[in-house]
Amino acid sequence: MPSESAPRRPTQAHARQPVESHSDPNPAVSVISPPKPRPPLRIIVIMKTIATVIVLCASLLLHAQTPAPKGAPAKSAPAKTGAAHTAAPGPRPSLLNPASLTAKAPAVFKAKFTTTGGDFVVEVHRDWAPLGAGRFYNLVRYGYFTNAAFFRVVPGFVVQFGLSADPAVNKVWHVAKIQDDPVIQSNKRGTLVFATAGPNTRTTQLFINYGDNSRLDGMGFAPFGTVVEGMDVVDKIFSRYGESPRQDLITDQGDAYLRANFPDIAKIKLARILPAVPPATHAPTGAKPTAKPSPKPAAKPAQH
Repeated sequence: MPSESAPRRPTQAHARQPVESHSDPNPAVSVISPPKPRPPLRIIVIMKTIATVIVLCASLLLHAQTPAPKGAPAKSAPAKTGAAHTAAPGPRPSLLNPASLTAKAPAVFKAKFTTTGGDFVVEVHRDWAPLGAGRFYNLVRYGYFTNAAFFRVVPGFVVQFGLSADPAVNKVWHVAKIQDDPVIQSNKRGTLVFATAGPNTRTTQLFINYGDNSRLDGMGFAPFGTVVEGMDVVDKIFSRYGESPRQDLITDQGDAYLRANFPDIAKIKLARILPAVPPATHAPTGAKPTAKPSPKPAAKPAQH
């Protein structure tokens, strides 16, 4: 880099040179302009740095706008995790959470009950009572009826069940009510129906009609299934305790109350959904046995 230089001064030899004289008493003086000073070194360095930065930025901008060659993998933006793009998982199915048991029932299905007195099978038709069929399907599927008792047995009228052996389960299902279904089928012998405590109060209690109880049709009791195998087992369910077991105490104390006070009461060991049978191989069951005449019961099926 050139160093800074001051304007040159005339040498002595130059000073001794003769000066041309003029007759003008005020001769013009010839002035030599000094050379223009160069910019300081610091300013030059700063300007070169700024130029370098501008060139670099322009190069990066040009590179960013250049499209990627064909076939090159494209970078994907990170996925958004907002609630609008991520579906929240539903609650895990549990008997302690009735709202989690909402699986849709098949159009037609069978459930097998293994009891202390034998087995019977019910066939459910969803179109008979969709809400009732759906509730029953979920109760069976998740083991609600295991060790549940037939706590009300009125020969010639109904056999009632549907209170859990576990008080904690009873507590949450006691308020899990479903709306009423229209009554499409009649309360004939062998039909499976939900008990109620009034309009739109169905929860878990069920009954099987022992006889032709068509008078219940007008009271809003909507059958959703019927016994297709083992009706003789249903007829023989232990009935000596009649209506003595208290539903409120079963609800609060569960199986402990029944074991202490009704040791011989009939119970459900297991209830399960049977595998579907192809329509081509599904054979209708035989004729239902004729119901024996019985006195008109004093009370309708109800849950307390």
